[in-house]
Amino acid sequence: MIPEAKQSLVRHALQKTFGASNYEEIKQLTAGLSTALIYCIEVKGKPYLLRIITSEHTMHDPTHWFAWMNAGAEAGLAPRVHYMSIVDRICITDFIEAKPFTFSKARVQLPQLISNLHKLPPFPNRVKYLDVADGWVKKFQAAKTLPESITDEIFKQYNRVFAIYPRNTDDMFSSHNDLKPENIVFDGVRPWLVDWEAAFLNDRYHDLAVVANFVVMNENDEVEFLYNYFGKEANEYQHARFFLMRQLLHIYYLVMFMSIVASKGKCIDPEEARPDFRDFHNRMWAGEISLVGEDAKLEYAWIHLQQFLRNIQTDRFEDAMRTVSEYHIK
Repeated sequence: MIPEAKQSLVRHALQKTFGASNYEEIKQLTAGLSTALIYCIEVKGKPYLLRIITSEHTMHDPTHWFAWMNAGAEAGLAPRVHYMSIVDRICITDFIEAKPFTFSKARVQLPQLISNLHKLPPFPNRVKYLDVADGWVKKFQAAKTLPESITDEIFKQYNRVFAIYPRNTDDMFSSHNDLKPENIVFDGVRPWLVDWEAAFLNDRYHDLAVVANFVVMNENDEVEFLYNYFGKEANEYQHARFFLMRQLLHIYYLVMFMSIVASKGKCIDPEEARPDFRDFHNRMWAGEISLVGEDAKLEYAWIHLQQFLRNIQTDRFEDAMRTVSEYHIK
């Protein structure tokens, strides 16, 4: 099951960490989109998570994200790290058995966990996220993957949001940047963050907006969610920033996942039936839907397109645009 080229390195890791020549049990974990090989192994009767990076591409170099994962573990945000080798591209951590995580608990515990994450010493500012993501949008536009009759209004309003969304350093914090359900493991008492591959310094509202897609269902939920993050009631500006970041993410998920599907040669039919945004996210949260398959990726792109179109037609959209614009004019 473990690639032959990595077997001796794994044996070395086990010997150095546990004084064991091998594991007793092994099971490959396939959820998520990571290119790494991930296994649950049992050593001396206890389960651990073994991650093996097989890609030699520089973008999969673990130098940075192993460090941030270790920082998260030391802060009690990520499972304990038992072994880590940047050279061998292997790490072993505690294995957390996932238990059902109710939305009511998640709205309390996840923003508090994100707040603690954002209190970590600043990660390097390796990526200007908004500018990189805007490059995806421009490339998608140029490719004309969708008819202009669909995209004209979308990109008109996206450009308005992108133009006024702040880049102030006061809201840049150490961020996970990939807080989808597979990377949040609830042990029955508290959640843990795993897979820190995308971690870097980013806008605080990015992590919040990613999680909100799953656990924030309405305005009351949003008030509770942001209260639990800030430790006090969020003000009008903070609600507006949060709302606008959510709109940017709708577009980024649209162009990212639809571009992946288009690159595979899959036909994209603008008239095909589209699932419901809330139902789709509820099923992802419950582990019933994985984005590994192309059909699921395409459906995920469509639901974000629909949600963006729905949101830009609301009074709240213009109110948020005005609030953020006026705040930074003062």
